[in-house]
Amino acid sequence: MSRVLVARLDSAGDVLLAGPAVRAVAAGVSARSNEVLMLCGPQGTAAARLLPGVTDVFTWASPWIVDPAPPVTEDHVAALCDWVRGRQVEEAVILTSFHQSPLPLAMLLRLAGVERITAASTDYAGSLLDVRLKPGEDFPEDQPEAERALQIAAAAGYRLPTNDDGRLRVRDIPDVAWLVGTEPYIAVHPGAAVPARAWPPLHHAAAVELLIAAGYRVVVTGGPAETELTATVAGPDALDLGGRTDLHSLAGVLAGASAVVTGNTGPAHLAAAVGTPVVSLFAPVVPAVRWAPYKVPLELLGDQNAPCRLSRARVCPVPGHPCLSGVEPEEVVAAVQRLTTGVTSLPTRRETRNA
Repeated sequence: MSRVLVARLDSAGDVLLAGPAVRAVAAGVSARSNEVLMLCGPQGTAAARLLPGVTDVFTWASPWIVDPAPPVTEDHVAALCDWVRGRQVEEAVILTSFHQSPLPLAMLLRLAGVERITAASTDYAGSLLDVRLKPGEDFPEDQPEAERALQIAAAAGYRLPTNDDGRLRVRDIPDVAWLVGTEPYIAVHPGAAVPARAWPPLHHAAAVELLIAAGYRVVVTGGPAETELTATVAGPDALDLGGRTDLHSLAGVLAGASAVVTGNTGPAHLAAAVGTPVVSLFAPVVPAVRWAPYKVPLELLGDQNAPCRLSRARVCPVPGHPCLSGVEPEEVVAAVQRLTTGVTSLPTRRETRNA
């Protein structure tokens, strides 16, 4: 049995956006009884385990992706190469964003014996890649990240079957009624991996109060390090799930929501993967055309022409964080109201996803 490796070394959201490309590879290799393995960084492993088509996941902290970066040592490199050799990987598809190079990983995979490697590279790749796409020439850069990944997979010879619409998907969505109850709700996820992408906490809290006053039930989610934030945002009347979910159970929470309010974060893409409409508080430090929630009903809020535009800043470079702080809580409530008008029921959405 031969195996194809799909690599995406950064965050959970990026891994979820790679899901359609992973399914394309899986569809191509299944007829030969081969397997699709996934190589991820520490932040992306949990998301990779949720993707349809993945049979195994290896976690490796890339020294050119992870921040803070691990040291480059013989043992660290050997851990990756030994795993690749041990799993008899014959082919690799390296998925990257526009600002990332696939070449360091391609070199390590070559040393580990991988015979065929496909990736997109601005730089000359020499013998490191068998199939090289040139960004901006072979495909446009201003397109959704999921479609960029699909084009890389297609260059390797893998395409989605005709009955796959290319939406984001996850498998084994759990029933979390024991955690959230059975009444309809709006999910609010106020955290963000970097400050430049976060709407102010008190704005979130005000939006939650207004949503509850408008008759919505609100569930606030966040990781173990965000419990103070979720408590502030939830206040006395919303259900605070801060620190009470992992990525798998969070998928169930978001799947049960009528809409999700969040920034440009992994949970935004997880919401898209379970088919839930998203109010996206999107800071323009990266382009929304590439990283906005994909193929779900969407309300995009935030000044996309603010001075921080395309800066890729982790901390807002503009005093007052105007791109997001200028969004009023009332605008979020209005966006939720627009999205929840005519939204299909949870059972209907689940039937569609599992078809």
